[in-house]
Amino acid sequence: MKKFAIVAAVAGFGLLAPVSQAHHSNAMFDTSREVTMRGMVREFQWTNPHAYIQMVVTGADGREVEWSMEMGAPMYLYARGWRPRTLRPGSIINVRAHPLRSGEPGGVVVDVTDADGKAIGTNQ
Repeated sequence: MKKFAIVAAVAGFGLLAPVSQAHHSNAMFDTSREVTMRGMVREFQWTNPHAYIQMVVTGADGREVEWSMEMGAPMYLYARGWRPRTLRPGSIINVRAHPLRSGEPGGVVVDVTDADGKAIGTNQ
């Protein structure tokens, strides 16, 4: 019985311990620059710890390039009016973002508008 009480106490303390949340910095993004692109949503990933927009952008040379655009956590996006089905595959959107420092096609989203320029996810 004493052994069970000790195990239960240790387990209880473990549940009360604060949860450590790992997070990376924004060092991979060039926050001194902004890029704006128009493209088609391939997939909207509503996942923790960050949501992502996978979008296909057609360059000036006519070549299609898939961009991976990082967003905030779903709980913060939800508070701003985003929902898991806000963006659907095939939708045309405009994204303003801080690009990856590496030059790869990706970045962190600053804001998103629909094809007509109407803001998405701003709770306006």
